[in-house]
Amino acid sequence: MTYKMLAALAASLLLSYPVAHAADQAAPAAPQGVPAAAAAAMPAAAPAVAPTITVDKTSLENGGVITVTGQGTPGKPVFLEVFNENKVRGSHFDKTPNKETGKIPYKLYLADEIPAFYRIYVPTSAQPILDKFKKEGRGWSYSGALKETGGDVAYSEPGKRAIIVYQASLAASIVGSRGELLPALDDKERVRRSMQVVKGRFRSVDRTIVASVDQKDDGSFTAKVMIPQGVAPGKYVITAVTDKKAVSAPLAVENKISFPMRYMSNAGTSLNIFIPFFIVLALATFGVLMGAGGGFIINPVMLMLFPLPHNIVAGTVTPTVLFSQASGVINYSKIKFISWKVGITLGIAMLAGGFIGPVLTSMVTVDEFKFVFGWILFILAALMFWQTTPGYMSKNKKETAILKEFQKRAAEAAAAKAAKA
Repeated sequence: MTYKMLAALAASLLLSYPVAHAADQAAPAAPQGVPAAAAAAMPAAAPAVAPTITVDKTSLENGGVITVTGQGTPGKPVFLEVFNENKVRGSHFDKTPNKETGKIPYKLYLADEIPAFYRIYVPTSAQPILDKFKKEGRGWSYSGALKETGGDVAYSEPGKRAIIVYQASLAASIVGSRGELLPALDDKERVRRSMQVVKGRFRSVDRTIVASVDQKDDGSFTAKVMIPQGVAPGKYVITAVTDKKAVSAPLAVENKISFPMRYMSNAGTSLNIFIPFFIVLALATFGVLMGAGGGFIINPVMLMLFPLPHNIVAGTVTPTVLFSQASGVINYSKIKFISWKVGITLGIAMLAGGFIGPVLTSMVTVDEFKFVFGWILFILAALMFWQTTPGYMSKNKKETAILKEFQKRAAEAAAAKAAKA
């Protein structure tokens, strides 16, 4: 082969390479199972474009309905993320046995800055999926519901917040400690655990995911965002999402409250203060009559009537009992009804319990709290009722004698007071 022939061959190869290379870049491989000719005829997928949104109002008075409208990408479902600017504490105590080892981790996850209100709004077509998770009861999976509805693409805000992890133990609980502080979580694990914290805080499917986005074929959509009465005041931030990289500009709606509504920052809830005032007035009167301060009655009543976390109720009721107990101590001491030796002994035990109880409230769910509290009250009520029956009273002569002695002392104290007057 002559020198001229070799040069011509090399030139032809160099000229043909860019053309063939460009053709390779422009023609990607056909999807698996789809013929190349059919794949070439398929329309190209629409690129992800950030949706646009508008709201029909920018302020609310103690909750209301916000109508959100906007334009998304045709063929791509739109999801809404709605959260309140106020921060509250959330927790998750992991006591689920490991599937492989069977070992229970006993880890406490604490997040101090999760939104006081947080919901993901998904297309209305996802309602059957949410109904399925509702039927699972307390064991429903928040991450599973987000994944099946597609709402996981909109889940963002809680996953940004720091989560502290403790290795809990029985010894730590006894001395009132949360346990050993563990290393910080990586980004992926923090997002996963934040979902458990959100579920622990808001509990039910309806309070975390709502099927409310009605979308048309052209990509336009409408959604009703319900802000319930009694939730946190302040700004509610709304964003629309089609995927992780296609997020609308956020819009804010202000929720205002006025007296007698008052916001409980640690509970993330607003209350009309007159309602619990009159309820507690009646319960405390009865509680002091029973020598208990009223806390054992106030606690379950507050849980039943108001949307408050159980640990916030327990913590709030505890100092309020001081007022009824203080006045009860003064008045019972005047009529000589207090045994100080026994009272101080019991007080030392209550002092120790005061360190242990607050730690344990973070490690139980509200359902477990209600279950245990309910059974304790039921057993005590049954025992007290049994001890008031005529048969029991006739057999227990000592208790009858003590009751008569108390009645005698009360009469003597009343007579002495009347004589001084």
